[in-house]
Amino acid sequence: MHNKLVLGPILGLESDQLYTVVVVTKKSADSVHVSYLNHQLVPAQLIGEISDGKVWRMELSIDTSGADVIDYSLQQDGLTLIDQQGNQSWSFYVPSEKEKPKFAYASCNGFSDLTLMNTTDEPFRLWKTMASEHKREPFSLLLMGGDQVYADAIWTKISLLKSWNELDRKEKVKRRATKNMVKQIDRFYSELYVDRWNREPMASMLASIPSIMMWDDHDIFDGWGSYPEDIQTCDVYQAIFHSARKHFELLQVRGKQNRSLMQLNTQPIVHYGATLTFRDYDILVLDNRSERSLSKVMGSEQWQSVSSYLAQNTSPNLLILSAVPVVYRDFSFAEGAVDATPWEEELTDDLKDHWRAKEHEGERSRLIMHLLESGNRRQGRSVILSGDVHVGALGVIRDRRSENNRPVHQVVSSGIVHPAPSYMQWLGICAITNDRTEHLDENNQIITDMLRPFGSDKYIRSRNFATLLEGNDNKLWVNWLTEAKDKPNFPIL
Repeated sequence: MHNKLVLGPILGLESDQLYTVVVVTKKSADSVHVSYLNHQLVPAQLIGEISDGKVWRMELSIDTSGADVIDYSLQQDGLTLIDQQGNQSWSFYVPSEKEKPKFAYASCNGFSDLTLMNTTDEPFRLWKTMASEHKREPFSLLLMGGDQVYADAIWTKISLLKSWNELDRKEKVKRRATKNMVKQIDRFYSELYVDRWNREPMASMLASIPSIMMWDDHDIFDGWGSYPEDIQTCDVYQAIFHSARKHFELLQVRGKQNRSLMQLNTQPIVHYGATLTFRDYDILVLDNRSERSLSKVMGSEQWQSVSSYLAQNTSPNLLILSAVPVVYRDFSFAEGAVDATPWEEELTDDLKDHWRAKEHEGERSRLIMHLLESGNRRQGRSVILSGDVHVGALGVIRDRRSENNRPVHQVVSSGIVHPAPSYMQWLGICAITNDRTEHLDENNQIITDMLRPFGSDKYIRSRNFATLLEGNDNKLWVNWLTEAKDKPNFPIL
């Protein structure tokens, strides 16, 4: 006899030795337990409910003295739990304390519209590639930098929202979100996660590689946080945001109990920024979406935590998750043109969503200076991991004020499922943007550049995910695995 999971298992990491498992069961479940190594039937904690079922969290404390493959299984109310594929046990790889961990980084796990979905051959081809790579040489950690689901269909799937969206803007702002509307919104996000995350081979990867996730706009809906204040704060938009946040907190963050959260044990949670150490790597996860508005990317509390963390960090290796690239093409020409046209409100969310939007330039400069100061002080490697733009890319921030200063590199991997821009779309993007060298101080000593990875064009215009592994040469080798013939790579010294 067995019970079937609604969703999961979803494996997470919150410290060097603390792994977590989150599952969704039917609402009739009274208890869930996990069994692993010499631990028998460790009880799960019920952390919430979604429309499709109950959400449970389990903590696994792992001895890291030697490399090991950890097998685990689950029970519900005394019966074996199986996943949607019929598996009743799963396993993951734990590197030894002295081993260099192998990372995977991915973003943009879905489609922004139905046409793209229906015209894309093998939507999960790159997940199959990851599964093959994991079987050949297992990943220690999967970092997911945003858009783990694409919720844009909310405007057509929910009839009440479709009708509301057809109203005049003044009327939209005045309308309240009804109980029925909120119920439909909750059901939409629940069904979205259950449907998308049960797809193979993604489901197997989430069960066998511990992951750390941070959301971006499509996990709410396209452009969230970059709309004018009256519509951003209206009751219907806020109802959508609260539902999206609930599902993000339960399934991506794995509950407000997540030990890596900067705001752990504080109420209410206003951001989900996180920090943790994994072997020789410190990981800083920036939440650039929870508090975002046209005038800010991160709130004061998160900024204070980030600044303090960077000032005290001593790690030789720092990975920084920023869903939207800090170093990328300059959209100022397009932004200025749109600001002077009647289409400003319609297009503003796409342009204001970048770190280089003029409203965010001050915050971006602040982040860059903190990262440079941290790297220079600890004489360590700093790598930003980003996605969002549907192409792979490589950027660098150089500080030439002293010959001993350390650069900050940026790896962009995007997207693992979402297609890259077509040739004509990319020509259009290039026509209204540029990637000239950028100077960030009056003496032209701090500069940013886009670099060309070895073995490819400067911009990787095909679906991709990245792997990061330190070699015997002490270089952090970045490889973009793509569905094209190119094999882009780059060593970060």
